[in-house]
Formats: sequence, C-alpha cells, structure tokens
Amino acid sequence: MGIFGRKEPVPPPHPRREPRFDGPLTAENVAGIFENCADFSRRTLYLGGDPRRAVEALFITGQVRNERASDYVLRPLAQSQALREAADMDAAFDLMAKGELYSLAVSVRDTVDQVVFDLVNGWLALFFPGKEQVLTFMTATEEKRSVSAPDNEPDVKGARDAFVESVRTNTSLVRRRLRSPGLRVKEQLVGRQSVTPVDVLYLEDIADEGLASRIEEQIRKIDIDAMLMTGNFEQYIVPETSTAFPLTVYTERPDRFCAGLAEGRVGVLVDGIPMGWLFPATLDSFFRTGQDRSTGWVLASVLSVLRYACMLITLFLPGLYVGAVLYHPELIPVKLMLSIISAKADVPFSTLLEVLVMLAAFEVLQEAGLRLPASVGQTVSILGGLVVGSAAVEAKLISPAVLVVVAIAGIAGYTAPSQDFAGGLRIWRFLITVAAAVFGLIGLTLAGFALVYRLAGLESFGVAYLTPFASNAGKPREGHAVIREPLPDVKVRPEYLKTKNRRNQG
Repeated sequence: MGIFGRKEPVPPPHPRREPRFDGPLTAENVAGIFENCADFSRRTLYLGGDPRRAVEALFITGQVRNERASDYVLRPLAQSQALREAADMDAAFDLMAKGELYSLAVSVRDTVDQVVFDLVNGWLALFFPGKEQVLTFMTATEEKRSVSAPDNEPDVKGARDAFVESVRTNTSLVRRRLRSPGLRVKEQLVGRQSVTPVDVLYLEDIADEGLASRIEEQIRKIDIDAMLMTGNFEQYIVPETSTAFPLTVYTERPDRFCAGLAEGRVGVLVDGIPMGWLFPATLDSFFRTGQDRSTGWVLASVLSVLRYACMLITLFLPGLYVGAVLYHPELIPVKLMLSIISAKADVPFSTLLEVLVMLAAFEVLQEAGLRLPASVGQTVSILGGLVVGSAAVEAKLISPAVLVVVAIAGIAGYTAPSQDFAGGLRIWRFLITVAAAVFGLIGLTLAGFALVYRLAGLESFGVAYLTPFASNAGKPREGHAVIREPLPDVKVRPEYLKTKNRRNQG
C-alpha cells in the first residue's frame, strides 16, 4: 500500500537508471552524449592567452546567453594575467573556482550527470586536461514571459502580478511578499526526460514539517517521462484519483499563495507551469477568493453565502424541477403548474429527457467556447445560448420552463471560484437529476446523502475534505466557514493544519 492507503501499481519494466550516464568525466564523453545535436558547441580556449594551457569549453547554444558567457567567462579567461602566471593547471583551476572569472555562480562538478544537466540548464563547462573535476559557470539566458496581471483570478483591490513559467521568478515573487528567513524552498527534479525542477515551499517556524515531508516523499515517488502539464503533477500527488472533485488547490496569484503559506499550508511550484498548489485542500478552499480578505467582513460574508447557495442551486435545481413535475406537482403553485402544463402540451419529449438534453447542450456550448479562439468562442456561445435556445422553444422541442431552470443552474455553477470543483458539481448534477426522475424527491434526498458520504470519505494529506463542516479529531475550526469573521478577531491559525505556532496576530 502507498503512503495514503492507495494500492501501489505493479512496477513497470526498465526502472530508472542511476547514474544516467556512465564513463569517465571527460570532454569527449560528454560531447558523445550530445552527438548529432546541432545546438551543442565545443571550443578550445587558452588560459591567459597561453597556448600551452588549453581547456575545453562546452555549452549549448540557445540555452547560454552570449553576452554573459563572453563578458564574464571567456574574456577574463583569455586576458587574466593571474591565470597566465599560475604555477600549473591545478593552480589555475583553484583561481577560477575562487573568483578569477566574473561569474556569480560557479560549481565544481565530479560526475557526468551533473555536468550534462548543467549544460542543459544553460551553464558553461570548462574541462581541464588530466583533471577529474569540471568547473561550470552560470551563463543561462533569462528569456521568459514577463510578469503580468492574473487572467483567471481578477481582484479589484489585489495585486497585479501573477506566476509565470519560470520557477525561479515565481520563488522570487513569493520571497518579495514573505521576507521571513524561515521560508524554506526545497527542490527536486521530476521526469526522466523533462528533468523538471519542482519546489516545495513552507514556513519552517509555522508549517507542520511532517506535512512537508509527506509531500516531498510523494513528489519523490513520481516516476514519469515528462512533467509538462498540470495533470502530470496533480494526478500523481493526490491520494485518490477516482473522484470528480479536485484534491489540490491551485492559484496563479502570488498573494493568495503566500497567504496560504502564512496560514500554515505547504506550497508547490513546478517549473514551466504558471501556477502554484497549496496543501492540504479542504472544501472551503475552493470557495475562497483573494477579494474575501480585501473587502469588509459583511460584504465578504454575503458573497460567501451567495457562493454556497449557488452551489446548492446548480446541484439540485434541475433534479428538484424534474421530481416536482413528475411526482410532486402539489409542491408547485397552481398558476405556475398550469403554465408548465400548457407549455409542455406540444412538446413530444419527457421532462427528464428535456432536462438532460439541455444540460448536455449547456456542457457542449461551454466546451466549444473554451476550445475555440476567444472571438469565435464568444460568437458560438451567443448563438447557441440565444438563437438555438429560442428556436428550440418556438419549435416546441423543449418547454420554456426547462430552458429557464437549466440556464439558472448553469449560471449558478459559474460562481464557484474553482472551475475544477465546479466541474465535479456538474457531473453530480446529472446523477442527482436522474435519481430524482426515478424516485422523486426521495431520490433527490438520497443522492444528496450519497454526495455528502462521498465527500466525507475524501482526505487531503490527513485532513478531512469537508473541513470546516466536518470535525478533525473532534476539534473545531477557528476563523470563518461560510460567515467570515472580522479579520482582527481571528487570532489563531486553523487547528487542523497542526501548525507549530498557532497565533497569527496580537
């Protein structure tokens, strides 16, 4: 069994090879690894301009910034009088390792693996004849997308920066907000082919180090070829994959990410992915926004109640309509019931089929709008929602009441800040609707109980998924659940995070 009770899969063939590259640490051996690579370059250089003191420089064009390599390594190497007067090559090696060249970062490498991955990351390697060690200098290019405003998590009163694809830029955005020396950034390389840096971040004097260790161990166990997409990380880090609801909280906002770290959570940043993850994930995490802490507690509480109410509406409204029309018409006011009967008189399909087809059509329109270019997607959504919907009602294919119910349920689902969580709600909406069509309101109630039972069985790194609505070892949750307390009144961090220091303000 795995660390979280998940059954371990049968190990596939060809286990990871360590070290990846065999053979002596020589320029010829490393050059052979990059054979037939058009961007691999190799040059012979003379220390201090002395032809008797030759070294081999290896680098990958495109990964290296030319100006940095020329000005900080090659020029001082060729012009240095100290290197020309060095007693021997060992003395020259020591001089360069201790700062004779102008590179800020220099490393002494003694394995082929270390040198190969330094080259891939944009470093320049110097090989000395007869020396069993290699000097590598940080000359990597810093070309990347500039920091811009967040696209998917707007906040009227919040910061205007968002994570980018560079993990080093992202850690710097975190450190600019959390200047505590206790901020720990631990890195691992994941992916046999991508060799992607994955950083685990937490505040050492606040977060539970046991939680951080478990996350690090789970990341260490990820054995895939390439970590290039969010799913490559999320589906390997979570304790259970057979659920429609997300077990990870992600954000593209550094301020929200830092707020989670200050609360006592553990964060993860992956190079190449412009977002961060926070653990553990609990139900209330998916209904929070950065704006909740930027506005007064009254407005934040009202908006929070609205989100939870919309969650219930998007889940149960279609099923409630189907159950009431088919089994409990006495629950519907007489005038409204007569209107529904009159509108449905010429519709050839059953109420259940109408609702399911409209729900499916709503999903199709949403998917089409997401996959098409922005301008075309908006046009498709407008045409599908207005023109096709109105035409279907006029053609007596569906009743107006069904169109209104499905539209209200669909729009209510968009109020959830987490679209992954909203996707899980949409799947359960179909199941609840079918249950209501089979057993009426009793089926609706039983389906609701089944949903709660399913959520109650989920955990995220030892924390109940239904927190703060479920207790953790009988301990209540401080702070706010649906109604947010005034921030000055929240004196301690949540008990379920098991933080070292629970007090967060005086």
